[in-house]
Amino acid sequence: MSSGDQEKSRWIQRFHPAPDAKTRLACFPYAGGSASYFHGVSAALSPAVEVLAIQYPGRQERRTEPLLHSIEALAQRATEALRPWADRPLTLFGHSMGAMVAFEVARRLTDDGAAPLSVVVSGRRAPTRVREENVHLRDDQGVVAEMELLGGSDLRVFQDPELRDLFLPVIRADYQAVETYRHRPGPPLPCPVLALLGDRDPMATVEETHDWAAHTTAAFALRTFPGGHFYLNSQAPAVISAIRDHIGSLVG
Repeated sequence: MSSGDQEKSRWIQRFHPAPDAKTRLACFPYAGGSASYFHGVSAALSPAVEVLAIQYPGRQERRTEPLLHSIEALAQRATEALRPWADRPLTLFGHSMGAMVAFEVARRLTDDGAAPLSVVVSGRRAPTRVREENVHLRDDQGVVAEMELLGGSDLRVFQDPELRDLFLPVIRADYQAVETYRHRPGPPLPCPVLALLGDRDPMATVEETHDWAAHTTAAFALRTFPGGHFYLNSQAPAVISAIRDHIGSLVG
């Protein structure tokens, strides 16, 4: 295996390989998140759908690798890793920061003539909806305060100095990527977009999320669930069912 192939393999975790699946789902983590977050999604959808969980550099088995600080860099490298897996209908799913990476990967795959089957975005306003945010510029306590607000992380990790030193640079780099991202004008996607949102999410309103409709020439749908930014933790069965039904409606 060449060094390039080795790097591509590090980007993708297959918890439940399903070589006979008709379709695949690539899952992109939120800021500070890792591929293991999608283990349950993989277990629930396999073997009908093969789940490819994207692993960004700087976390878990990739913790010694340099962090990436922009959505564009994350998307470019993830696209390179996913190209060999686009030989079957491929849906992209991303939560929060992952939604932005998934969107940019979809644009790149489309430019390559391998447009995804669909894009499912979660907990993120449309790319053209910009809020001025500066979490990545805060001191450590300020970053931890943001984690407390959103409620997605086990805050005990920040009480351990070693774990704190391990996780904070990853979170800060991811927030830098999100907060410095600016939409690059271009053609809308040719595939359907499904947007999912917690009805009490402080990071995205229904109006901001509905603007994803402008980024596709195909069908658009918006579904809300009870909960905040990490609504999908408590609503996992319903979210997985929504994704399964969405993919099923497209592949038959």
